[in-house]
Amino acid sequence: MTIKAKKSLGQNFLIDQRIIEKITGIIDIENKTVMEVGPGTGNLTESILNKNIKKIYLIEKDKNLCIDLKKKFDGKINLINADILNINEKNIDKENLIVFGNLPYNISTEILTKWIINLDDTNFWFDCLILMFQKEVADRIIAQHNKSEYGRLSIISNWKLNVKKICEVSPESFYPKPKIMSTLLFFKPKKKFYNFNDPRNLEKVTRIFFNHRRKMLKKPFNQLFNGNYKVAEKLNISLDLRPQNLNFDDYYKITQEFEKLGN
Repeated sequence: MTIKAKKSLGQNFLIDQRIIEKITGIIDIENKTVMEVGPGTGNLTESILNKNIKKIYLIEKDKNLCIDLKKKFDGKINLINADILNINEKNIDKENLIVFGNLPYNISTEILTKWIINLDDTNFWFDCLILMFQKEVADRIIAQHNKSEYGRLSIISNWKLNVKKICEVSPESFYPKPKIMSTLLFFKPKKKFYNFNDPRNLEKVTRIFFNHRRKMLKKPFNQLFNGNYKVAEKLNISLDLRPQNLNFDDYYKITQEFEKLGN
């Protein structure tokens, strides 16, 4: 390898051809418009281009990698040298995108949360997301209630998206080798989901509850509803439970009740 990964950008390049083929074979992408986040050295990009796609957008923050990607795929790609966190994905293309990403581990949760919170209720900008996370983060995303990994990320991720675990990926599949396992996840938009006036209220509600993760629910309910516990009664929620005992729907309903206060 001639290209040196930058720790500051959370770079671990995917080099395992078997995993690369598995990723691009999850769904049929022929004649589809694709976006790849963090293409790195272009190993996954090459496999995507071999699937007869309509077009591809590459989002890469590293200027040096952009120079190499342009040389390697000249005329075949639409290259955007930018930080994905500063991009409005809705403006990239008129068509819905198939999104691939070996996300930088240091900002992976920030990227996913941004995408979900900013989604329009009626018009999603993507058809699906196929994303690589460090295993610990993926475990939190797919966790169900009553599990130790269950928390804010689980609730936010499952609000508008169905999430499926594809496989775990070993450190040997990357260069340089990370110290931890990775997990590939598949996200597909839900047809029905709870509507909020401001999705950031879901972030606020879950933050308040999970800031008191080991406490019973009386404390966060008191903080959210100023000592009025009628919402808990209305939703048939016992205040003797703890935050990890409530399921996804409970949190979505609590957020709707919170918004009725004018939030």
